[in-house]
Order: sequence, then structure tokens, then C-alpha cells
Amino acid sequence: MGTQLNVRSMCFGFLLSLSFSCFTYTQQTPIYQGSYCQNTTQESLTTAYRTNLERILSWMSSDAATSKGYNYTSIGNNTTVYGLYNCRGDVVGYFCQFCVSNAAREVPQHCPNRVSAIVWYDFCILRYSNENFFGKILTYPTWHAVGTKNISNKEETKKGEDFMRSLIRKATVETNKLYYMDGFNLSFTQERYGFVQCSRDLTNDGCRECLEAMLAEVPKLYEQKLGWSIWSGTCMIKYDDYMFYLPNNQTSSIPESNPETDGIRLSSFHKIQTEETYLNTDLPIIPLITVLQSTNNFSEASKLGEGGFGSVYKGILPDGRQIAVKRLSKFSGQGSEEFNNEVMSIAKLQHRNLVRLFACCLEENEKILVYEYMPNASLYSHLFDDEKRKQLDWKLRLSIINGIARGLLYLHEDSRLRVIHRDLKASNVLLDHDMNPKISDFGLARAFEIGQYQANTKRVMGTYGYMAPEYAMQGLFSVKSDVFSFGVLVLETICARKNNGFYLSEHGQTLLLYAWRTWCEGKCLELMDPMLEKSFKACEVEKCIHIALLCVQENATYRPTMSDVVMMLGSDNMTLPKPKHPAFSVGRKVSEEVPKSKRSKNLCSTDVTISITLPSLLFCSAAKEILLSAP
Repeated sequence: MGTQLNVRSMCFGFLLSLSFSCFTYTQQTPIYQGSYCQNTTQESLTTAYRTNLERILSWMSSDAATSKGYNYTSIGNNTTVYGLYNCRGDVVGYFCQFCVSNAAREVPQHCPNRVSAIVWYDFCILRYSNENFFGKILTYPTWHAVGTKNISNKEETKKGEDFMRSLIRKATVETNKLYYMDGFNLSFTQERYGFVQCSRDLTNDGCRECLEAMLAEVPKLYEQKLGWSIWSGTCMIKYDDYMFYLPNNQTSSIPESNPETDGIRLSSFHKIQTEETYLNTDLPIIPLITVLQSTNNFSEASKLGEGGFGSVYKGILPDGRQIAVKRLSKFSGQGSEEFNNEVMSIAKLQHRNLVRLFACCLEENEKILVYEYMPNASLYSHLFDDEKRKQLDWKLRLSIINGIARGLLYLHEDSRLRVIHRDLKASNVLLDHDMNPKISDFGLARAFEIGQYQANTKRVMGTYGYMAPEYAMQGLFSVKSDVFSFGVLVLETICARKNNGFYLSEHGQTLLLYAWRTWCEGKCLELMDPMLEKSFKACEVEKCIHIALLCVQENATYRPTMSDVVMMLGSDNMTLPKPKHPAFSVGRKVSEEVPKSKRSKNLCSTDVTISITLPSLLFCSAAKEILLSAP
């Protein structure tokens, strides 16, 4: 058995999970994981060898900026130094160079006066020697790290090993990349992820031999453990229940129809310092210079939009990945709290129906969040645009409804935290390249403790038309508050009309009350967007309206949970309970005389001064309609 290193100091070796040290300072450094100095004793290096070593370390630092993430060479004749660097397969460009440069600068400190050394950081491995090691397999010594969870099903051991063998095959036979990352569904609610990589000076056969040697260690060491990683100087394997690698063009094989439950759980526990507090988080940090370069110094041409607390820009990283950069306004007093909250909330979450937060930046009084880029903008931009909504046929709208439901279910029940979003609305649902919905903007989100189901706040924040009445009037929020917002969003998706201000239209009532009245009369299809006439399925539309009305019931205890909602959406023969009347309209009282040109086109989160308006609210009870009016 190889050398067992402390898990805290060398968690994952040279293929560690995504994380930079998250202290606020101007010079961020990669995380050192450990080293193997090979020689047990120091020795005096000759001047020639030291000179060649300095040259090769300098070469590696500069070469990493333009390579494919790895390279190796030798320098010198009689006192030759052989050197190699290898970045993680999902990291290239700036991040690779940043890691390699730091490793080259610090390796003499970790292995002083050694002619041979291997040093690991979170994103890369660097190695040098006075002997030619290129292409040679190193399977001893090995290092191991293990998680704290035990597997719940003994069959998982075999499934996990079979899955890792499939990754080894893809890395060495099918792609010839010598690395591969992927995930699979262990069950309906559980997913597993794996990563294999070799030092890319090896042949395919050599890589396979090294990886299989690491995999052979698993039954001896971690047969009953859920998360583990094993590595040597030339290869590494890792298996866990969360996505610990950066997604890239090599997409996961997980079917799109399956619910995602991959909560992020990064290896290191760090602090981000702000003016107000220290935040414990696992969120990676990105240098400000990289953000500036990717957005062309926050140019107007790069701007995607303006939010309540700042602007959002499109950026392109040196490795070609597109990002969305959320820049907090320096003049926003409220924004600091929302920024801190967003960091704490979404950094711990990962799901295919949540927008992925890649990193943050806190240099030079900037507060910046870097997200995955959503090329199809928001659901709002499609639903309420006469041309764009033509793309949203019924099949796509139903898919969007289902995706939002699964994302909320994850937040409420399947993530490590019970998270209440508190600002679910059409503009906070973004659409990826394939029009998959992703919930965004966690600035108002709140995490609940285990066993906690409801909280109270004196600072009511949200968006008019989406807030549940108990939250708007009493400051009470719970998972049922999000359920209410989801119900509103479903109705808006079906009819392509905004709930906020709907009563100013020809219907003379809120969208919720109009939906309720048409449902009571058995005419709920009248609610449907006319553009769906060629693609809709009546039974599906009616079921979605029925579910939405259950979600917007005035009494929160009557509303279903998101697990109930997902079950109802997925069942074709489930008998749904009858909804009770929906909540009254909660929000600003808007005069009909306000010109359309003066009304805000975008719904922005803001502090709410509550007023209850009941403009011709219609309810049905048995065969009678009761007309309610407000003073």
C-alpha cells in the first residue's frame, strides 16, 4: 500500500476539485496540495544543473499560456534537466499558466536542493528530474483521499467500478485524450461523477495500465465509501456524488430528461472577505484582470442587461468559454448584502436547472460574480415578445415548466441546504443553448436549518405579482412562498401575459382570478396563448392550469410541495385535488391612466411597500360568482 497522506493537505492531488483560495487579496495563488521530492536527503546542486533547472522552470511558466494544457522538454547536455507540466484536463489557457507559474516558482521551496521533484496544485502537476522519465509509468508511491459518506447500496461498488472502467476506456481508446470526465444516474434521485487522467507523456496503453492499477486499489481501501480518489505521479482517478470538475465541450452523458441532484461539495473550506464580514464558501476566485480582458473592460458592447444592483456583461475566457459577468454597482448600498447572500447560497448548489456560478472576484472594491453564459437570455424575453414567443410551442413550454419545477424541488428538498429563492419570476429563468430553463439570481435566497420550515422578515423583498400574500403582508416565507411564485409563472407561461398589471387589460382582473374564473366555468383553455393553437394538447394545458391554481391558493397550507408538483406534472392519471380560491392581488396599485410608455418593461427586485388591490376580483363558489371590490 502506498503512502497515505493527510486528506486535508492533499485532498485530490493534481486533479483536485474546482477551487482557488478565496481570500481577498490582489495576488491570488493556486492551492498547494503536496509534493514528492523523491530524494530523501538534500544535496548540493551543481551550478550547471541549477542553471538548467531555472531555465526549464521558466520555460514551463511561459509555455503553459499557449499550450493545450501540458508539455515536456529537456534542457542541457551533460547536466540535463527533464521537465514536464500537466494541467487538469478541464483547465487550459490562463488558469493552466497561472497554476504552472506558481508551481514553478514554489517547487524549490517544497523540494529544496533536490535533483528530482513532483509537486501538485489544485489545477496542475509539475515534475522535473535529472533522469529521463518521459513516457514511464509511476504507480508507486500512491496517495489516497476518502470522503465521509458510506454507500447506501452495496451494488453501487460494482456500478461505480464499472463506470470508472468506462471512463478509462474513453480516455485511452475512444478519445485518446488520456483524460475523461462524466456522470451517470445511480438512481432516479442520485447521481455519481468520475474523472480519470494521466500525465500526457504516456502512451494510451501506459495510461490504461496506470489507471487500472489505481482502480485496483479501490476494493482494498474504500469499498464501502462513497467518495474517493487515488493517484500516483502519472495518473489519477476520482469518484464522488457531486460534479467536481469544470464542464467543457465534452458534455455529460446524463440524459436531459432525468432530474439533476448534483450538489457541489468542494474539498476546501475558505473565506471571502468583504467590507462587512467574512463569508465561508467553497467558491473559486478569478483575478480581476481576467474579468476585464474577457469583457473588454466592461464595454457597452459586452453588456447584456441592467439589474437591480448592477450590470451583467458577456465575457469570453482565454480558453474560449463564454461567461456572464454580474458586476455589483459600487453605488448600491443594498447590493452588498445580496451579493454576500448569493455567494453563500449558490456556491453550495449545483443542478442542471440552476445557473452555474463559476467564480467570484473581490479585487479593488469590485464585487463580481461569474456565471455560465445563457445564449437564449431569459424566459421573460421570449414570453412577452410577439416574435420570440413563436419559438415557444407547447412542447417546449411544458419542458420549461417541468425544468423549473425540478430546479425548485432540488432547492427545497434535494440540496444540502433547504433554499427558499424568494424571487422566482420569468426574468430570473434563463434559457441555455437547447432552451433548457435554469433558475438564476439568488440575491434574495435564504437557506433554512434542518427542521426549519418557515421564517419571518421585516424587510420584505421580491417582485410585484409573484409574491405570496403571507410574505407580502406578514413577512412570512417558506417553501410554499416559492410554490406560489411557481404557480404564477406557470400561468404566465401558458398565456404569455404578465400577472403584474393584468387587471388593466380587457379582462379587468388579475391573471390569477381570470384563470380561476375560466377554470370554474370549464373554459380554462381560453387562458391559453393563441400561438399555441397548432401545438397544444388540451389535457396537458388543463392539467398545468389546474396545478398552477393549486400553487396560488391563498392559504399556504393548501398549496402542494414541489415534490407533489413534480409528481403531478409527471403523471397522466393522477387525480388532482380541487383548488381553493387564489390569493388576492398583492403589489402596487397602478392607475390605468399611466401611459404604457412610462411603465417599466422589466420587473426588478426591490423593497416592497405593500398595498392590497382588489380590482373586480372574481371568485366562484359552487355555481355562483362573488364579486369583491376594494375601497
